[in-house]
Amino acid sequence: MLKTGQNISQKQSQQQKLSPQQIQFVKLLQLPTIGLEQRIKEEIEMNPVLEEADPVMEESIQENELNWEKEDETGKETEDSPEIDPVDKNDSIDWDSFMHNTEYDGTGYSGFSGSSGGDEDWRDLPNPYHQTLLEELEHQVSLLDLDDEEMLIADQILGSLDKDGYFRREIEAVIDNIAFNQGTLVSAAQVEKVRKMIQRLDPVGIASRDLRDCLLVQLKTSDIESEIRSLAIEMLEDYWESFEKKHFSKLKSRLDIDDEQLREIFELIKGLNPKPGGVANPDEDNRQYIEPDFEVYFEPSNKDDESGEGEFVIKLSQRNTPPLRISPEYKMMWDNLKKKNQKDKEEKQARNFIKDKIESAQWFIDSILQRQNTLMKTMRTIVSLQEDFFKHGDGLKPMILKDVADRIKMDISTVSRVVNGKYVQTNFGVYELKYFFSEGLETESGEDVSSREVKNVLQEIIDNEDKKKPYSDQALTNLLKEKGYKVARRTVSKYREQLQLPVARLRKQII
Repeated sequence: MLKTGQNISQKQSQQQKLSPQQIQFVKLLQLPTIGLEQRIKEEIEMNPVLEEADPVMEESIQENELNWEKEDETGKETEDSPEIDPVDKNDSIDWDSFMHNTEYDGTGYSGFSGSSGGDEDWRDLPNPYHQTLLEELEHQVSLLDLDDEEMLIADQILGSLDKDGYFRREIEAVIDNIAFNQGTLVSAAQVEKVRKMIQRLDPVGIASRDLRDCLLVQLKTSDIESEIRSLAIEMLEDYWESFEKKHFSKLKSRLDIDDEQLREIFELIKGLNPKPGGVANPDEDNRQYIEPDFEVYFEPSNKDDESGEGEFVIKLSQRNTPPLRISPEYKMMWDNLKKKNQKDKEEKQARNFIKDKIESAQWFIDSILQRQNTLMKTMRTIVSLQEDFFKHGDGLKPMILKDVADRIKMDISTVSRVVNGKYVQTNFGVYELKYFFSEGLETESGEDVSSREVKNVLQEIIDNEDKKKPYSDQALTNLLKEKGYKVARRTVSKYREQLQLPVARLRKQII
């Protein structure tokens, strides 16, 4: 029998929630240098109490470099290290003492030596306007001799192109869309006719159905008239599967050609554009650059000394990041409001407004300080664990996020946020921090090596292999074992795929 009724019960549970200060810190922590610059600008715009420090004062302050003290092996900071309270402990603030000690003078913002804010001049200039690929194609289509129905079809095709410029939509779907939205019935033959006309626009091959279709239209519209071009068209039309699988012997037999002719055909096809829609905007290319978040280099105690004695110099880049402070004008307003009574409603509202904004500004400054401290802790630990690499450019050791987290006494998720999207400038190039993290493998001698080292050896073997007879994954496994690396064949396959190297059949070349 079904029982009905209401019951009251009491249940105790524990939940962990992040405070607003912690959320703000986490968001700032995962920002790279360029992202932090933009975030500071946004905060200054939103909070009138927060402002940049006096540039004249900042110039004198920056003469004194920030001295980052090293941590001992236990992960505790030395007595001279700056003590920064976590932002989530600033729930109650002593406003009297706080109002006279809120200015962040910028000493923690030491960036790369010699950097200046002059680079901002060109960044602030507006970028020249460039037509998008779709706009260029629409303009070219408008110059074609198309009737109203064909223009509707062209509009549907252009709007259906994928990021590589291919038209992979079903023709029936285009017909149905035009009939439903425009009340016009078109045929599949009309759609195919317009698609082939668009294919010959610039870039040639746009709106192709697949790679084969794309390569063929580029060959057929080429101004080069030669036997090699004709053979290339014949090969793609009649022997696509053999071409795709690099069955060179079959292709030579069926086309009745020798090695030299086959090489010329492949070279001609390699010069074609497999992704006609992948034309990058020039402005986007100019904006896509990496600005390192750290600079690390080894400074030997004696240049002529080969003993390896010396110390690492680690700098945190805050290029173009202004020093922040609480506005003196708002400090004065706060002092004046404190002396008055709270009976006036408007004055009370002003007092609450200024208090909230000052508190928000201080939280933001504290978060940046804590971010900086956490980043430096993490980078120093990475350097200490990978000393050989930062000294010589090789000898990367196995290291995972937990190794760093345990040393700096922080959560793995915090280290992950620090590492994600951050780069370091070394004497051997610019590396993403993720580069230094890899699992370990054991060699025949029992020594632990980084999986990245194994990948480098694998890359070297494949680079030097006989391209007429590339190594299979099993052969690569055997070669690695001969070099002392105990790796399974499936692991070799995984590493090869991570290196974006194709299987042996597709690595085969005509020499």
